[in-house]
Amino acid sequence: MQSVSGLALVVEDDVKMRKIVRGCLERIGLQVVDVGDGRSAIRKLAEQPPDIVCLDLMLPELSGYEICEIIRASAALKQIPILVMSARASPADRANAEKAGASAYLIKPFTIADLSAKVRSLLKGNSNLEANVR
Repeated sequence: MQSVSGLALVVEDDVKMRKIVRGCLERIGLQVVDVGDGRSAIRKLAEQPPDIVCLDLMLPELSGYEICEIIRASAALKQIPILVMSARASPADRANAEKAGASAYLIKPFTIADLSAKVRSLLKGNSNLEANVR
């Protein structure tokens, strides 16, 4: 199985889910920074832009939608792939996430294999990161 390199930012308020996502991303070769709320996510993005953001929609402080919009409005961050991970499964939720700037959408609960495949795909598809997939 191919490994990837780079930095992932996981933004998830559920501690158990955050640990699961972190573990999956570390297993495929990514360094991971994780936070539990929107304001912390914005601080981490400013400190060190990641190669991918894995983002819940329903967060304290700022919503995942707001974080997507902030990333897409920033010249320094707008190329970062954003994987939304949410239990919100309606077509309207997906459309709103896409409108806010999400690159992909994964409905909870998801499998580790699905998460891994989606992250690999997003990193491979990002022209700035193609060298990160080996």
